[in-house]
Amino acid sequence: MKRLRAAFIASASCLCAALPFNPAYATEGGASLYVPGLRGPLAGVVPPPGFYFENDFYSYSGRLSAATQTQLGGAVLSNVKVQARINFLTPTWVTPVEVLGGNLGFAVTLPFGVPRISAGALITAPRLGRVFGFKQRDATLNIGDPVVSSFVGWHSGNFHWSVGASVNIPGGAYQDGELSNVALNRWIGDVYAAGTWLDPKIGLDISGAVGFEINGKNNATDYKSGNAFHADLSVSQYLSKEFSIGVLASHYQQVSGDSGSGASLGSYKGRVTAVGGTIAYTFDVAGTPVSARLKVLREVDVENRSRGTIGLISIGFPIGYVAKPPQPAGPQVVKH
Repeated sequence: MKRLRAAFIASASCLCAALPFNPAYATEGGASLYVPGLRGPLAGVVPPPGFYFENDFYSYSGRLSAATQTQLGGAVLSNVKVQARINFLTPTWVTPVEVLGGNLGFAVTLPFGVPRISAGALITAPRLGRVFGFKQRDATLNIGDPVVSSFVGWHSGNFHWSVGASVNIPGGAYQDGELSNVALNRWIGDVYAAGTWLDPKIGLDISGAVGFEINGKNNATDYKSGNAFHADLSVSQYLSKEFSIGVLASHYQQVSGDSGSGASLGSYKGRVTAVGGTIAYTFDVAGTPVSARLKVLREVDVENRSRGTIGLISIGFPIGYVAKPPQPAGPQVVKH
């Protein structure tokens, strides 16, 4: 039972972050609070009261069609390639406070990293004092906007569900006129609901989440990104108490177009569907349960966005005392 409890705690500790970066080209700068595949296995599970820490490494490699123009940092570009390597640090506190019978929690995420942007042609860039140019490149290590999250989670038998909200605060090291920025420099709100069916007898996890992203305006560029709907679905099977494997599917679609005097390309609306897989392994380090998860997704259907491959490596673990988790305590897989 201790081993099962440790597996549950470590796995659930990887669920509380809201990664605030997604290279794409309908919202300004190709950035969003939503990341395809973020809420995968155990999406609806909130861990028991305690303190947790998670580190997420995000990798994206993509390209926008040479026939499609996009806008970054006030510049209109074509033939754009993106290589983004972003890290996210997320401490989380699940409190003993109950809201309508569910546990209340809070998290803060701080991103930093290097988005590498290259463009075959620069059409116009008034902030850079240019009208036309070739082979523009930018790669800068900088700090993104902090993201504050709150959530409430409930449990009933094999079913676990949660609701939450995240807010991107424009307080990062945004560089006006630059192509490479981790900071979004605008207020963004994201609300979601998630559910998980976890059958401990057969080790089956079926999870899903839906959410809505509300974008504010970047005052530096007078660019108002459109609002968007997003959804995730995952099916995961525990092959043992420590190891699981699964499949993922995600969809993101803008329901309102970009606007503002800075939106030179007009009312852009973006859409993307991504599919992929995930593996996870739980182990102990000096008596502390640690969960490691790898996710890889390929964007297969896109509109007004780049098409690429997403990679996520997440490491999560509890810090200090953690209360006894709700039952079931984890996938009680019978080894044959």
